[in-house]
Amino acid sequence: MSFLIVHGWQNRRPEGHWQRWLAGRLRDDGHQVRYPQFPEPDVPVPADWLALLRSELAALDGGERVLVCHSLAVLLWWQAAPSLGELQPDRVLLVAPPSADVLRGYPEVAAFAPPGIETATLPPDLVARTRLVASDDDPYFPGGAASLYDDRFGLDVDVVPGGRHLDLPAGYGSWPSVPAWCTDPSVRITPR
Repeated sequence: MSFLIVHGWQNRRPEGHWQRWLAGRLRDDGHQVRYPQFPEPDVPVPADWLALLRSELAALDGGERVLVCHSLAVLLWWQAAPSLGELQPDRVLLVAPPSADVLRGYPEVAAFAPPGIETATLPPDLVARTRLVASDDDPYFPGGAASLYDDRFGLDVDVVPGGRHLDLPAGYGSWPSVPAWCTDPSVRITPR
């Protein structure tokens, strides 16, 4: 198995963050893991992030290929997914997506939320390979992402009560159910 882990806005892959912990855990288990630093994390350029996403997906070795996205990376994949073709991973985990309305309030990342993204649908084959994890109190998605991604798009969703943005400030360092899902998609994502 091989894994690509993609961070979000203002993330410099800090020690202690669950994504960094996940990368180490999967490597220790003998898996290929790519966890690149995306350019200009404070003022990201969508075209640059898309180019790196495509390049990193192309570099994943054979076997099952799994993509794990957090925060802004969710909307990056959401926009890119229909055009990835053979680069499309076998499974995708989307964690703590920000709402398009919230992103539009930040000039640095507003371009990641183009008009119409709230209604853009995924083909059924992509829906079937995608899991979403969101909290019920994420300040970057008032009202909760679960209803949008489950009700409107039909994604398989795990809700983490009181998880905020599912990041380091919310206490998400080690998170055992995530590597468990990475190797067994029947595992449900639970609080840390």
